[in-house]
Amino acid sequence: MSDDRDMMNDSRFMKDDGDKGGFRGKNPKFFYKKKVCRACNNTVKLDYKDPDTLRKFITERGKILPRRITGTCAKHQRALAVEIKKSRILALLPFVVK
Repeated sequence: MSDDRDMMNDSRFMKDDGDKGGFRGKNPKFFYKKKVCRACNNTVKLDYKDPDTLRKFITERGKILPRRITGTCAKHQRALAVEIKKSRILALLPFVVK
């Protein structure tokens, strides 16, 4: 009986609430840092007239990088996509790279 109670109090058998405190998955060897939106921190200004800044948010083939890669928030990811598309129309950025 006491083994059953010990098992219930053991953290390995408790329900996981999803908060790992910076650890991803079940292996605590791999620690990740939460990405912060650079547009919210005003370290980057999103403007279609600045293709050098916008190139950081597209791949070598010309695809727009997703939020999970760049770390931008949803609001600024939408604005970023609009600015990249404006820059493509004005031929400051390529649509595709061959």
